[in-house]
Amino acid sequence: MDTTDSIAERLRFDRVELAGSFGDLGTLLPIVVGMILINKLSPTTVFLAFGLFYLVTGFYYRLPVPVQPLKAVGAIAIAYPNQITEPVIGAAGIIFGGLLLVLSLSGMVDKISRLFTSPVVRGIQLALGLIFLRKGIELIVAPKLFMSGVDGGFSEYHINLIIGFIVFTMILALLDNKKLPAALAALGVGIVAGLSLGGLSGRTFSIGPTAIRLISPSFHDFWTAFIMLILPQIPLTIGNACVGTADTCCTLFPNSPRLSKAKAGRFALTMGIVNFPAGFLGAVPMCHGTGGLAAHYRFGARTGGAPMMIGAFFVVLALALGELGFTFLALIPNSVLGVLLVFAGLELCPLMRSLKTNEEYFVALLIAGIALAVPNMAWAFGIGIIADLFIRKTRTRI
Repeated sequence: MDTTDSIAERLRFDRVELAGSFGDLGTLLPIVVGMILINKLSPTTVFLAFGLFYLVTGFYYRLPVPVQPLKAVGAIAIAYPNQITEPVIGAAGIIFGGLLLVLSLSGMVDKISRLFTSPVVRGIQLALGLIFLRKGIELIVAPKLFMSGVDGGFSEYHINLIIGFIVFTMILALLDNKKLPAALAALGVGIVAGLSLGGLSGRTFSIGPTAIRLISPSFHDFWTAFIMLILPQIPLTIGNACVGTADTCCTLFPNSPRLSKAKAGRFALTMGIVNFPAGFLGAVPMCHGTGGLAAHYRFGARTGGAPMMIGAFFVVLALALGELGFTFLALIPNSVLGVLLVFAGLELCPLMRSLKTNEEYFVALLIAGIALAVPNMAWAFGIGIIADLFIRKTRTRI
């Protein structure tokens, strides 16, 4: 093995990597906090699963590959809490993990990935970038200051928007600062602001792990999970978490020897290995993702050290702090999470520059436009793939 690619050089644990490790909180926290509060999941179970998956991911891939909640699953679960109960969420994790194991071990993921040509992948990345921008701005201008619903009595003064403007300006000024990394500064300001503005009002302060329960989903739970959660999620997972993440790794780390493992099939395999057992404990179903990778990278992460550090943080949070740790995470104002999302989106959108022809731009923009217009991004992927195949087979010129 080449000594220049030794484990010591592939994994860094400095403050810049630490800052990058928190770069994806804007994606993770709104969904996770929402599911814990609304769907009544155990904070310890949820954060322990994320922590262990992050540790495994960083050590195995040696790149800042993210671990994120499944976006379609999270959105539907939060929207329909009476139907999407803890056993249904557990069933979704079991089905999702089992399905990805079958697809990866059979080689089907690699075959399916051939449908995702460069313009299709760039369209997915552009769509996610624009969605991150939209969601980030929504969080910045939201009347509620905290995900927990506490407003601290300041909602009429647009405090959320003011904090968002301050943090956005601060991140812009510190974006390439190695001594004071932007993401750490933003989180520090967010927590101080949250404490000052009454974010702890009415919250619990118990220390130690919350209950970890073994989930036994019924047939009806599995059926509900499959119809309502898995069917909308799978196309998004293949397109974004597998193919999109692999492509973004190649774009951000060209010629790196670490890319040998960063393949669509491998990403499906690690997601399957982790989600299948985690589902039996009622954890939030998890994936990788091109947006999270861009977020970690934007704020300084360059090695697997970043995922391992945030993983260790979540494990300690889950086992030592439990409800108290969750309370402090919920202290971060919506606007701070929104600003992190905005910068993650701004990292993804320019990847479009690699496209060369009008036909490629047409497919990518078509996917992005549909994704912004309809709630299920799977429609955008499907129509984009069909349009791309038609243009290539008929040699249409645009």
